[in-house]
Amino acid sequence: MENKENEYVDFVVTARKYKTLLTEKYKNRKMWHKPFVGDVISNLPGTIVKIYVEQGQEVEAGQLLLIHQAMKMYNRIVAPVSGVITELGVKEGDKITKDHLMAKIQPK
Repeated sequence: MENKENEYVDFVVTARKYKTLLTEKYKNRKMWHKPFVGDVISNLPGTIVKIYVEQGQEVEAGQLLLIHQAMKMYNRIVAPVSGVITELGVKEGDKITKDHLMAKIQPK
């Protein structure tokens, strides 16, 4: 029976090949998936300070949607695409986690 714990993997950096062991944390990580183009997802945990839009409202790409406070900084969250807000997953004062869906925009 093969010992999976000491299974080496190959990787290449600037045309040189190396072998390494993968950590348990790396093996158990959450796999990344490409978000939908209209999803507005938080990159950091924080607090929603102010919301400038509402569900059903039409927005333009680059339009200010809300202010998200994270790490003592106020971040302006803008629309990634033009379209209609189909879902608003936050309210003012909400404390949110990383990767929280703040808004969903249906592109035009």
